[in-house]
Amino acid sequence: MIRLHVIDRTNRDAYADAIDQHHILRKKIYMDEQKWRALRDVDGREIDQFDTDSTVYLLAIGADGEVAGGTRLLPSLGPTLLSEVFPHLARERGFERAPEIWEWTRFFVAPRFREDKRLSRVAGIVAAGMVEYCLDQRIPRMNVVAEAYWIPKVSALGWRPRPLGLPLAHEGLSICAFTIAMTEEALQATRAVYGIEAPSLVRPKRPAPGYDHPASDHVLSA
Repeated sequence: MIRLHVIDRTNRDAYADAIDQHHILRKKIYMDEQKWRALRDVDGREIDQFDTDSTVYLLAIGADGEVAGGTRLLPSLGPTLLSEVFPHLARERGFERAPEIWEWTRFFVAPRFREDKRLSRVAGIVAAGMVEYCLDQRIPRMNVVAEAYWIPKVSALGWRPRPLGLPLAHEGLSICAFTIAMTEEALQATRAVYGIEAPSLVRPKRPAPGYDHPASDHVLSA
């Protein structure tokens, strides 16, 4: 049975093999398959400046320990893809940075677990489990930098995407910045789309360790 595991700085040592598998998969998917030229190969693994001590990984792991899919969450008060690389994508509306606002990146399904039909079961486990995690941790919204085609996809899941600026061409892709809403309605809609009836997440027993910053600080970046 595949479940979504929360991996952060408090338990990363226990998931060292899964973390390594996920970096290898990221290299195969984003560099070999999708040909993202800006990424860096580190000994056959895709690792960037946002894989830090504060990063939270949500990895779909089978009973045999094989990583089937996953995604990455970054605290918005630390360095993020939007703040450090693509702030111009939020030129019209700016973007919020606060302890309860996170950034969503690197959603993937391992090639072996992709399905011929339109929707992948593993993708559903990752998507639904991510909403479960955000509800548990009281994360109401996340910032996103992604290809523009993701907006209708996440809209169909009930995530209420809100564009922060106009799409721009980047390395032959149309990319944009937007926010998504993590709500109970989003969870129910996501489960319905993927036909998931039970919780996907192996729940942590403590709050996520976020970026060390006073909880009262809110920053709106242009």
